[in-house]
Amino acid sequence: MNPEEKIKKLAEYINQSKYIVFFGGAGVSTESGIPDFRSDSGIYNDKEYDDPPEVMLSRTYFFNHTDKFYEFYKSKMLYADAKPNAAHEILAKLEQDGKLKAVITQNVDGLHEIAGSKNIIELHGSANRNICLNCKKIFDVNYIINSESTPLCDDCGGLVKPDVVLYEEQLNEQSISAAVEHILRADMLIVGGTSLAVYPAAHYISYFFRGKKPDKKSPIINKSETPYDDIFDISINEDGIGSVLSRAYRYL
Repeated sequence: MNPEEKIKKLAEYINQSKYIVFFGGAGVSTESGIPDFRSDSGIYNDKEYDDPPEVMLSRTYFFNHTDKFYEFYKSKMLYADAKPNAAHEILAKLEQDGKLKAVITQNVDGLHEIAGSKNIIELHGSANRNICLNCKKIFDVNYIINSESTPLCDDCGGLVKPDVVLYEEQLNEQSISAAVEHILRADMLIVGGTSLAVYPAAHYISYFFRGKKPDKKSPIINKSETPYDDIFDISINEDGIGSVLSRAYRYL
């Protein structure tokens, strides 16, 4: 099947489906200028800092080296000027059309919400929410960006922590339950922009394939192949999920 035939097949699946769930990773936001993690130009291959990103984005590092954590976090993880791209916009349209029932995202950039999606499950939290660990006051992302050093609460002076899931931290149980419930109910699961290498989040798609029925459809869209492509009905390996979804939407 050539690339355009796969796009048409994706559109056919969308037309046939009534309960679509989208499960996305960092590749969804690369067209918005936000780097992914594992590609050659990704954050995990950045050699600017002595410690690897997996260490600097850990709970231990946050509390033991808070200043260094925020130096890395503000320079590599925050993109306040980023705008939704065609992928975010098409997913929002599919929700408005009544087709898409949930966006499950591993991203923390908040672009799905800005694009207009309503039912969003942020497995790893959001960089747009930041919480004082003392009085629980909530701050937006600009408060973090504009802090000259480590962000402290302007009310009580407590340490402010991003509402994101760091390494060594557990995912929110309510988010997990909601994600699994939608995946179990879906008649179509679109996976996009993820290598399916991040656990436990990537494990949740397995619920869709347990006893999978022929009428349930499962396309995956990713820049490169993943170890799980064979279990999907179609695999679209293109750099640009927004482009793929836009082309498919024109066939609807």
